[in-house]
Amino acid sequence: MIVSNPNHPNSQAVTSKIAGNEKGKARFSAAVACAIVGTAFLTGCTPIANVQAGDDAGNPLCAEMMVVLPDEISDQQKRQTNSQATAVWGNPSQLVLRCGVTPPPPSTDPCVTVNGVDWLAKEGESAWTLTTYGRTPATELLFDPKVIPSSTVLAALAPAAGKIPAERQCVSVTKSEDIP
Repeated sequence: MIVSNPNHPNSQAVTSKIAGNEKGKARFSAAVACAIVGTAFLTGCTPIANVQAGDDAGNPLCAEMMVVLPDEISDQQKRQTNSQATAVWGNPSQLVLRCGVTPPPPSTDPCVTVNGVDWLAKEGESAWTLTTYGRTPATELLFDPKVIPSSTVLAALAPAAGKIPAERQCVSVTKSEDIP
C-alpha cells in the first residue's frame, strides 16, 4: 500500500505517476481486449485445421496451385490450415486437399478426367480419396461425396490442379467431362 505524504515535496509527482500507471494499465488491458476481439472477428472464430503436409509440400509447383484455389466450394468456405500446401473447406472439414503427395504409380483404380485433369479414385464407405495422376507433385483430395458431389469438387479444383503440368495421362479413362 502506498501512502502519499502531502507535506513531502515529491508527493504530487508520485501521485501523478501512480495515476499515470493506472491509466496505462487500463489502456493496455483495453488494447489486449480489442486485439482478442479483432482476431476472433477476422478469423470468424473458425479453428485452424490440422492437416499433415505431403512429403513434397515445399515444391514450388504446389505454391503456384495454392494461390489459385477457390475460397468456396459447394457452399463450404475455405479455412486456414497448419501445414504448407494444404487446404480445407468447411467447418467441420468437408474437403481436404494436400499438394505434394507421392504421385501414384500406374493403377487399376478408376480414372476420371475433368477439365483436362486426370484423377485416380478410391471410393471408401464414408469418404473418397482422389489423387491427380501423371502430375508431379501429386494432389490428393479427401471428401464425402454425399456432402459435396465429386463433379463439383473436381470442376472447382481442376484450374488449380492444372497449374502442375501433366507428364502422363490415364490409359483407360472411366469418365471424362469438361465442366464449365
